[in-house]
Parts: sequence; C-alpha cells; structure tokens
Amino acid sequence: MSPTVWVVLAVLIAANALYVAAEFGAVGVRRSRVRRMAEDGSWLAQRLLPHVEDPVALDRYVGASQVGITVSSLMVGAYAQATLTGRLAPLLEPLLHATPAAVLSVAAIVVLVGLTGFQLILGELVPKALALQYPTETALATVLPMTWSLWTFRPIIALLNGAALLFLRLLGAATHAHHHLHSPEEIDLLIAESRDGGLLEPQEQQRLSRALHLGRQKARDLMVRLDRLTMLEASASRDDVLQMVAASPFSRLPVYRVERHTIIGFLRAKDLVDRIAADSPVSLDRLTRPALQVQDDLPADRVLALLRERRVHSAVVIDREGHALGLVTIQDLLGQLLGLSRAPAVSAPSDKSTRSRA
Repeated sequence: MSPTVWVVLAVLIAANALYVAAEFGAVGVRRSRVRRMAEDGSWLAQRLLPHVEDPVALDRYVGASQVGITVSSLMVGAYAQATLTGRLAPLLEPLLHATPAAVLSVAAIVVLVGLTGFQLILGELVPKALALQYPTETALATVLPMTWSLWTFRPIIALLNGAALLFLRLLGAATHAHHHLHSPEEIDLLIAESRDGGLLEPQEQQRLSRALHLGRQKARDLMVRLDRLTMLEASASRDDVLQMVAASPFSRLPVYRVERHTIIGFLRAKDLVDRIAADSPVSLDRLTRPALQVQDDLPADRVLALLRERRVHSAVVIDREGHALGLVTIQDLLGQLLGLSRAPAVSAPSDKSTRSRA
C-alpha cells in the first residue's frame, strides 16, 4: 500500500487533533495570564488575547474549531473508504468465502471501526487531555493555524452561527456566547495548585478558600446566641444602665423590650457618655439606635455585604417569626475568613448576661 495514503490520513488526523486542542485550550486558558504575557511582549499571546477576551470573538473561535473538527473527520472517513476499502477487500476474500459485495461491505466496516478508534484516541482523547492539562501552552501553540482557519471558515461560521441562533430562538432557548466560567470547586483547585506551585503561602491559600466558601455558611452558623449576650432591658433604670455599660468592654450593647428575643436596637456607650456629660436624662428609648435584622438562613457573604452597605458593625439574626436568635458582627465574619477564634466569654453583673459583641 502506498505510503502516501498513510501520510494523508496522518495529516487529517493531526488536523482533527489540532482543532480539538485549540477548542479546549481557548476555553480553558486564563485570560489574566494571557494578558500578562501579552504585556510582557509575547507575540503569540498578543495574537490570542483578542480571541479569548471578547465572548463574541471566543464564540467564533470555538465555531472555527468545530468546523475544522467536522471537516477533518469527514475527510478522514471519505478518504479511507476510497483508498483502504478497495485494497483491503482482496485480502479478506480468501478468509470470508463470500460474494464480492459482501466482502466489500465487511472491508468497509473494518476500515470504519479501525479508523474511528484510531482517530478517537489520537485525534480526540489525547489532544483533549493535553489541552486540559496545559491550556495556556496549547492555546498559544494553536493560535496561528486557528487564525488562518478563522479567515478560511468565516463564511461557513457566519452561516452556521446564524442557523443555530435561529433554531435556538424558535425553541425559546437563551443564546449566550462562550465565557470562562469556573465552579467554586474548580477555583478551589486552582488555589491549591497555586499553593503547591509556590505562588501562595499555606496561610494565604487557607484564607482564600475560606473566602470562597463563605457563602456556604449561614448567619445562624456565625452568630452569638442570645444566652451569651450582655443585653439591656428598655425599661432599665439609669443606675442599672450605667453599671452594665461600665462593666462591659464593648462599645455597643443590644437593647430588648420585655423578652430577650425582642431586640429593638443598640445602645452606644459614646451616646450614653455624651448624655451624662450634658447632664441630660438617660432614656434608653431615645438613645437606642435601630438594629439591622437579617434572616438566619441568609448566606454569610450576603450578611457581610449588608453590613458594609449599611455601614454598621453588627446585625440581629432573626427567624421566620421575627424573633431574635442572636447577634452577628463584622468581627465574626472576618474571624471566619482569617481563621481566628472568637474572644472568650465576658462576665457581667447580670445572671443572664455572659457576653456582648461590638
């Protein structure tokens, strides 16, 4: 059998592998790294960056890869059937003892099965695995042939993308361009790989992982329960208020009315001192500032965002009935991010009061 046949088949399978690698490399590459390489003067990164930064351009890039995969696969099958089947049939005829038509059919099946398996391994699985393992290197290595393919396949890509969008609209499906999306687990894996590669210290990796998974925790997971809070009753006398504020190391104390699960706000020690300095009556109702309330099932990252948005230090955690369950503070959230343990309990004059949080 002529060596030319095998050379042509090898070239077509290599083309298929190139397009597969280009597709997975472009989708998996990190844009920030490509941008940094382009700024450092890498001309391949400069060629690749416009294709991966813009979702529409990336969609065309992936479309060119898919067209190349389809065309090369069809050409492999057609060329193999035209060249190998006719030459394999005479070799099978003494073994099968069948009619020429049946032998030709068997030869076609053997060529199809054998070539499909060969192409699946070398033209699909191997380049895909390499592109997933080395996305940046693969994307840079394939950008030049992909640039030529984009120019060659431009009319076909426009036609196919237009037809695909039309069908999606007819089906009522949303149409989105390709984006670089990563699940929290994938990001966590990237952080761990950066630590293993020496780019991050172990403590930095732990903090980033905690920040990544902060949204999995709820407000009730981080709150301080009511039975651990130093609290003021709204009808407490001036002397009781002064005694409890003086005994507490915290600048804000929650104020409740009648029942401890009915928190109406916070008393700032500074407001109390200002009132005493002005020799004015001490009234908790007038000194109490409103409290931010959050549902007990609100994700911790949303709690942190609310505290920053409202510019407050703490929030009351409530259940579905509106009853206070505890208190969550910025210190609690930052402690979770930094891996810091909570402060020990604080003694207070009241039997029910064991702790308060700022």
